[in-house]
Amino acid sequence: MPDRKTESDLTRDFDNVWHPCTQHKDYETTKPLLVERAEGIYLFDRQGNRYMDAISSWWVNLMGHNHPRLNASLKNQLEKMAHVMFAGITHQPAIDLASSLVNLSPENLSKVFFSDNGSTSVEVALKMSLQYWQQTGKENKTRFIYLRGGYHGETLGALSVCGMDIFRNKFEKVLANNLEVEGPDCFRCPYGLNRNSCNAECFEPMEKALQENDIAGVIVEPLVQGAAGMKIYPPSYLKKLQSACDSNSVHLIFDEIAVAFGRTGSLFVSEEYKPTFLCLSKGITSGYLPLAATITTDEIYSAFYDDYSRGKFFVHSHSYSANPLACSVANETLTILSENDFMEKLVPKIAKMKQLGQQISDESKWCGEFRQQGMIAALELVKNQESKESFPSESRVGYKVYLEGLKRGVFLRPLGDVIYFIPPLVITEDEITTMMNVAEECIAAVLD
Repeated sequence: MPDRKTESDLTRDFDNVWHPCTQHKDYETTKPLLVERAEGIYLFDRQGNRYMDAISSWWVNLMGHNHPRLNASLKNQLEKMAHVMFAGITHQPAIDLASSLVNLSPENLSKVFFSDNGSTSVEVALKMSLQYWQQTGKENKTRFIYLRGGYHGETLGALSVCGMDIFRNKFEKVLANNLEVEGPDCFRCPYGLNRNSCNAECFEPMEKALQENDIAGVIVEPLVQGAAGMKIYPPSYLKKLQSACDSNSVHLIFDEIAVAFGRTGSLFVSEEYKPTFLCLSKGITSGYLPLAATITTDEIYSAFYDDYSRGKFFVHSHSYSANPLACSVANETLTILSENDFMEKLVPKIAKMKQLGQQISDESKWCGEFRQQGMIAALELVKNQESKESFPSESRVGYKVYLEGLKRGVFLRPLGDVIYFIPPLVITEDEITTMMNVAEECIAAVLD
């Protein structure tokens, strides 16, 4: 039972705090979880109740909460310098981090621009692309192609390449005139094909769109469309996209904000491709501090390199660009990812998630599909398996599953009626078993 202080704090929260992606009327009946501390993959409320953080606190936490090495890197940097502006000044943590990112990312990428969040890293890529074309004599290249279901952040520039009405429809009148195309939808494939054996026949709309002569770039979430419900599509689509962008002289922007740093089973999806821009954030500091990076090529950079009087430099700034504390934690995060066979040790965890997720899908009449890419997995709940009919939105099935999860000590925040799993990479196989079993129990409790 909540104590008087907790009740008072929750009342003040309701009176004064505006939470993201939240209908606050819900808090009249279900108050937010007041987290007092966090350790490993668990959150603890003020009463000491424990909740498994099955979605890594909005996909950012790689190494677990309160990690001793990350704590130490933060404290060590704090004793030297908490922050300094990044125009006309540089510092060791940023230099080290930029070098590491260049060494680890695709070989064509060589320049790192730091910012402070995922939406901003996308804004930077869009603006760099537009300015590049202006400064290389192709001023007509002013539009970007994006996929239906794509999500790249919620600032106005990022919203202009968002393919989800829930985020953009109230701001449509002020958004840039970019071009949406139908993208992969493997669960409801209009061609009746399977993502594991198809040749990305769904690439046809993109191929046609790229024939427009005013296209500056294409932006995609490679392999996994996160906010759309962890929609997973095959590498063959990206291979076709890479080839088509090269042929049409169009910039390719990979938004790996949600999927980089081991989430898909490799450090970057783009390891096998050559994007013009790579956008990173979220897991880069393992959830400790806000930080983002936009990595691009020498060719892009060279179009901005000239005498000051020519006015070609990139006029874009953030007060907290390359914050030394954030860079220090990011450096330690990359070190952990690259030592002691960290990535190889994910393989049995990925297999465990696949085994249990597929088992749930096979046994529950409410699961339309189990899908997985590395350490990202999802169960899409449907009203009818055969027709793949979704539940009415007013039923709020996913939200009810989330509430059942809290009763059982697992924090599962759904995407509509998609119950997804993106736990800290340090989760154990036993903890994966608990996570998946609890999800199965919650689905049954709500729908059976």
